[in-house]
Amino acid sequence: MAISKKVEEILNKQINAEFWSAYFYLSMSNYLTANGMPGFANWMKVQFQEETTHGLKMVNYLNDRNGRVLLEPIAEVATEWNGVLDIFEDTLKHEEKVTNMINECTEVALEARDHATVNFLQWFVDEQVEEEATVSEIIDQLKMFKGEGHGLYMMDKEFKTRVFVDATQA
Repeated sequence: MAISKKVEEILNKQINAEFWSAYFYLSMSNYLTANGMPGFANWMKVQFQEETTHGLKMVNYLNDRNGRVLLEPIAEVATEWNGVLDIFEDTLKHEEKVTNMINECTEVALEARDHATVNFLQWFVDEQVEEEATVSEIIDQLKMFKGEGHGLYMMDKEFKTRVFVDATQA
């Protein structure tokens, strides 16, 4: 059975938002690289990879449901911040926005009585809980030492070890 037009439209909107998110995190990674924070840059590069796989997971789902994927131009993203704490505060705001968008997708699928899509979106609902909790924890840690000094160095060193794991394949 083909997917409804309303569900197709909201998923296309989300697909484009996921790829914008990837671009946003890549911009943050490049800013951090330019500012001598390779560990934080790595953390954001992993975020870039995650968002790309999220977008692809939705593309594959929409194609599997005989929907049409419509990619739009990627809107401009920020390229400057006032340090690491500012970046992670922007990240939390962004993840909260993504959570609202995923919830909106779920609402549209529920209204359409599209239980397959509701079930598919549950993975993203759970993912957003994890994303917001992780970023909130990082913000709390950064605030402990005002995002400066030895604490910043230690976090940067720790974040160098983060590796991308494609959770969409689990």
